Amino acid sequence: MDPHTKASLSTSLTRDRGEPTHITTTAERGAFCLAVCSCGWTGPARRSRDLARRDATRHPAG
Repeated sequence: MDPHTKASLSTSLTRDRGEPTHITTTAERGAFCLAVCSCGWTGPARRSRDLARRDATRHPAG
């Protein structure tokens, strides 16, 4: 990740059945915001921070 990228903790979610914890954050890249997870998943770049946060909260469910 770019060292100048701002990231903030959005949510921390755990799955049942002993699966790893998914820690999602949002990161800003220029005019865009995207969801990022500790498992390596990244959501689509969005201009809306609210949509990026929604992507982050929906990630483990998908």
